[in-house]
Amino acid sequence: MTDNAAVPLIVLSPTREPVETINSVMRRAGEAVHCTWISATRDLGDALAQLKPELLVCAQINQDELKNVAAMRDRLAPQVPLIYLAEQVSEASLLTGMQLGARDVVSPTNHARLQAVLARELRSFRLERALESTIQSARDYRRQLETVLQRSADAIAQVQEGILVDANEAWLELYGFENPDAIVGQPFMDSFDVASHSALKGALVACLQGRWSDHTLRAAAQLADGSQINLEIVLSPGEFDGEPCVRLIVPARRRDENQLAIDLADAVRRDPTTGLMYRRPLLENIADRIATPPTAGVRFLAIIRPDKFATIEKNIGAIASEQFLADFAISVNNQLGPKDIVGRFGGVALMALLERGNAHDVESWGEQLVAKIRKTPYTIGEHSIASTCSIGMAAVPSSDVNLDAIIADVNEATRRARHRGGNTVTQTDRADADTRVQAYDKIWVKHIKAALMENRFRLVQQPVASLQGDDPQMFDVLVRMLDHQGKEVLPAEFMAAATRNDLLKNIDRWVIGASLSFAAQRSPGCLFVRLSRDSVLDEGFVHWLANQTKAQPNQEKRICFQVTEEIAESYAEPLKKLYVQLRAAGFRVALERFGSGRDPKQLLDVLPLDFVKIDGAIIQTLAGNFELQQQVKELVKTATQHKIETIAERVEDANTMAVLWQLGVQFIQGYFVNRPEEVVLRS
Repeated sequence: MTDNAAVPLIVLSPTREPVETINSVMRRAGEAVHCTWISATRDLGDALAQLKPELLVCAQINQDELKNVAAMRDRLAPQVPLIYLAEQVSEASLLTGMQLGARDVVSPTNHARLQAVLARELRSFRLERALESTIQSARDYRRQLETVLQRSADAIAQVQEGILVDANEAWLELYGFENPDAIVGQPFMDSFDVASHSALKGALVACLQGRWSDHTLRAAAQLADGSQINLEIVLSPGEFDGEPCVRLIVPARRRDENQLAIDLADAVRRDPTTGLMYRRPLLENIADRIATPPTAGVRFLAIIRPDKFATIEKNIGAIASEQFLADFAISVNNQLGPKDIVGRFGGVALMALLERGNAHDVESWGEQLVAKIRKTPYTIGEHSIASTCSIGMAAVPSSDVNLDAIIADVNEATRRARHRGGNTVTQTDRADADTRVQAYDKIWVKHIKAALMENRFRLVQQPVASLQGDDPQMFDVLVRMLDHQGKEVLPAEFMAAATRNDLLKNIDRWVIGASLSFAAQRSPGCLFVRLSRDSVLDEGFVHWLANQTKAQPNQEKRICFQVTEEIAESYAEPLKKLYVQLRAAGFRVALERFGSGRDPKQLLDVLPLDFVKIDGAIIQTLAGNFELQQQVKELVKTATQHKIETIAERVEDANTMAVLWQLGVQFIQGYFVNRPEEVVLRS
């Protein structure tokens, strides 16, 4: 416990004896102190304001005086630790002292414990002070932390029919209002950025209907001074003036020394301009993540660069260009998922590790981000800047990962995107791709055929949840392959080889047979089973399926066959013929990845359908994208007119679910509902 500067410390006591004790104890600890003796409580206020002490010690005062001192400290210097010296210390007196506001109660004769307590509180005070100083360089992070440190109670508001009817002091303080009349009685949506409105409206409706349980909603609050902060809000049904309402709570986060240390460590790892990770911690986090294979889906590494940044900097200046880069980083960060990792890779380049369901989702993400940057006007002071970006991407293999090689691929893809003039997304395209694919297929074809012969495929199920009623007991059926060691192999690793080598039909038939067995044993409401292009074009498929149902009778109503919108667009006539036959046999049929094709509404006119699954590539950025919300709203409206039920794919957070509620989608599936679980069949 050493420091070059003397510790400013106040001792409140009727006599000087405690001052001498403190001086002696601190000297023995090697700590220089500057003790200011205050003999009466009436002089304490000025001392706290002028001296800015690091510790406050009270001695030889009663409990009523201690309570008054704590109240004065809380009002004038709430961060300063208060230590109470009592002649007799017991468990009861320790509890009483701490309840009155002291950080600890110590006997002045127990010098060893007194030294330890003073050292602990001084260290805690300095750590907190260092944290607050460091956070100034990270703007977004600073705002969040200021909210945490300055709130000592939950902020609570109550809403009826879209109107804010009640708000407590903490809520008013949070928004920067002194008078409740400034906010109470106003439309609740006025308190939030327009990008948060859809999620808030959906959550309010769901909560009033009793269908919102313990989900945390993220929203951008619009404060009285015009600034914004991001809030995490807990919603619950309540009652106000005898009428139903929705109660919204922004929980107060209490500080503790461990959390302060964690926050400090995190702050020093972040770039002051963007609030994102520096290059080294970014690469370390990515390396740690890719060292473990994904549980599902695919991973891609991406580099995102604003185009013509040098021109922007020349036009608006170096300092203003940093503000542009900060706003650019916010645009990118808002497009990322909860499991993605992002940071400042170097210069003006950002790097992100993306985790998505399939390569199609990644491609759509890149295209949506390019479009968003192009359409976003960035206002920096008096300047309004229109910008574009270049994105380079490369797939991350699930095994034998070489991060340096992947980064080299992504850099090359980014260079190609910039060479094409920017405003585009490019994936790596190695010259030796054909040779590698042939070698890759030779290995996987052997593994796939062996797995089919040895029954080493497994079903996993992902629940489909209702937004409008009880559990429908519907499941999306996925397939996994087991290697010879029993290790699970994801479809992303072997399906491409199966497609190129005409093995999809065989895998389809294994999945259908296993799904019929599962339906017979467990009686689910509905199993969604995928069909490949090969099965759609297979003239003998319906006859084969009829033979399968003889072994597992009366299960047709539990099976819904689904194909992608891409297959439907390419093979509309054979698919229509197949779907008519399947529905006549009692099966249900669906389209997945729906809504991203050339003319999705036209498919609804042509095909007989029971369900459409709205493309996860649309859903993944839906919550903050008004244009996509309108697109989904139109798709739902058209599907409803055709008496087709709607399911949203790849729902991963409460905000997206709330928006889907608002748009009228009936069912959802994705990691927010549940992760895929293995199907266990009885022998």
